[in-house]
Amino acid sequence: METTVIALFVVASLASLFMAWVVGAGSSGATPFAPAVGANAISTMRAAFVVGIFGFLGAVTQGANVSEAVGSGLIEGVSLPATGVILVLLLGAGLMAIGIYTGYPIATAFTVTGAVIGVGLALGGAPAWAKYQQIGLVWVATPFVGGGIAFAIARVLPREDVPERFSVPVLAGLVGAVITNLDFPTLGPDGAPGSLAGAVARTGSVDATVAIAATSLAAALAVAALVHWDVSRDRDGGLRRVLLALGSLVAFSAGGSQVGLAVGPLLPLADQIDMVSTFAVLVGGGLGILVGSWTGAPRMIKSLSQDYSSLGPRRSIATLVPSFLIAQTAVLLGVPVSFNEVIVSGIIGSGVAVGGRDVVDARKILLTVGAWVGSLALALALGYAAGLILP
Repeated sequence: METTVIALFVVASLASLFMAWVVGAGSSGATPFAPAVGANAISTMRAAFVVGIFGFLGAVTQGANVSEAVGSGLIEGVSLPATGVILVLLLGAGLMAIGIYTGYPIATAFTVTGAVIGVGLALGGAPAWAKYQQIGLVWVATPFVGGGIAFAIARVLPREDVPERFSVPVLAGLVGAVITNLDFPTLGPDGAPGSLAGAVARTGSVDATVAIAATSLAAALAVAALVHWDVSRDRDGGLRRVLLALGSLVAFSAGGSQVGLAVGPLLPLADQIDMVSTFAVLVGGGLGILVGSWTGAPRMIKSLSQDYSSLGPRRSIATLVPSFLIAQTAVLLGVPVSFNEVIVSGIIGSGVAVGGRDVVDARKILLTVGAWVGSLALALALGYAAGLILP
């Protein structure tokens, strides 16, 4: 019996690696640095190299929440068998391949989520309504929140009465404060996940809330001061360096969020094998994203950078800041998100701020949203139909 489980796990792992490669080679591997390449801040090949490294690090250090949600949080009462895991991964990867071939913007988050729910329901599982409400809220709110924040930033950055040597450092300081409160392995009590601010708070005798706030403020001021110095002495170069830093953070967040779509369905099967830990599965998924970024992302980055070349560093910064914040919120909540949706909402928001509503192609937006909704419904239907005939 154990030999059979191991054999099925190996087959499922190959499907998972292919899915991870698709994630790294697709929009999740390309979009974080496409604005930077479009703004001539970094070359295409160097961008692919950097995004692969940060995607791997994000997958290993932050991938557990979304992976566990996809693996066991979408369906109650049943655990997907090995054949179900393989089916989910093949459905998700197959639909993504069709989207790439046809040019339709099919999102990995929607296909994998739909496939897991469809197969799970067919096997007799119960809907996890609370999780669905959480996922639905994030998916619906993302365009409005991401687009709104991008709109606000893009309106402020070009203003003559708000010099960039002040506005950009404030944004960078906000990002720095957020980073100190992100959860990382072993920083919590007894080796549990925790934040840098929380770890600092436990070393002193001051109230924990006060210590966390003070640490966050200190980090924000330090980052803001560094960026202020850089932008003041070299405005264009400083903006490019801020853009590269944000691209790295978004790539890191993409790895932490998107790896769960590739390895999440694999976790219930891995639990049946004593030698395979969640960390090992995350490392495998991270390596798949790394290879996908290095081998497949350059072409996508080059293509997307042409679309993003008109953004410039300021509008690109306005796009990437909310992308980072939304991605980290999704990681914290354990919600699978589409990086297409995250990035596109930021681009639209910053575009409206700069050029008004005329820059928005309503037909293209409707087509994109329709493809997202359609891919979710199709994956759910195919997963349910295929799950009914599983042995």
